[in-house]
Amino acid sequence: MKILLTNDDGYDAENIKSLCKELSKNHEVWIVAPKNNCSGMSAAISYLNEIEVTKLDDKIYAVDGTPADCSYLGLLSIVDFEFDIVISGINHGANIGNDVLYSGTVGAAIGGRNLKYPPIAISVASYNAKDINFISKKSVELVEKLISSRAFVGKVININFPDIDQNEFKGVLATGLSKRDVPAKPIRVDNSSSNSYRFKYNLSGEPLEDKYMTDAEAVKNGYVSLSVLDYSLNSGNFIEEITEVLNE
Repeated sequence: MKILLTNDDGYDAENIKSLCKELSKNHEVWIVAPKNNCSGMSAAISYLNEIEVTKLDDKIYAVDGTPADCSYLGLLSIVDFEFDIVISGINHGANIGNDVLYSGTVGAAIGGRNLKYPPIAISVASYNAKDINFISKKSVELVEKLISSRAFVGKVININFPDIDQNEFKGVLATGLSKRDVPAKPIRVDNSSSNSYRFKYNLSGEPLEDKYMTDAEAVKNGYVSLSVLDYSLNSGNFIEEITEVLNE
């Protein structure tokens, strides 16, 4: 299987290198990832800018752009064949609940949803995982299981690991995205000008309980979370309903 491996933390991040090592044991893997950290970029693209791509090795490319740029160029320009799947991660930090809307990890994965296998975004709830080798090996096991099922074509798979080692592994739970409470107010940074203000993002809202098992609850309780995200954009399903509203 030919894999386009990307992330939003940068091509040289520890986690992507660990995952690449494990995936490469049985697959052909190309890293096409940002030159610099691009966390929080969602699926933004460098639409009006030229994008520099640097070939660092036979199968490693650094892109001076966004995570979504990496998928776009990797799938359509950098190589002369078609990849089977896009895998994004392993991200430093979880991507749960509403955070998937802003996640560069998920944003990079979205571009691969029309390939042979559904794209997979993988994250760990730590910026310095205690055992990234175990998490990488377990990630590959989940990738193999998902591609063998041939399910979820056209969707995006979102996997989140708690910060665990092999002895702490409890299992994997099917989950839905958690909703979040109101986020904390932005942090105002002092500025000398009375007419100019500077702000920093604050903490996201706390995850809320729901009638189903959420990704946030699973990770909090020490389980690996696996969710299916639907980016089909099938707005045609609502044409009749919209027409009825317009004709009222």
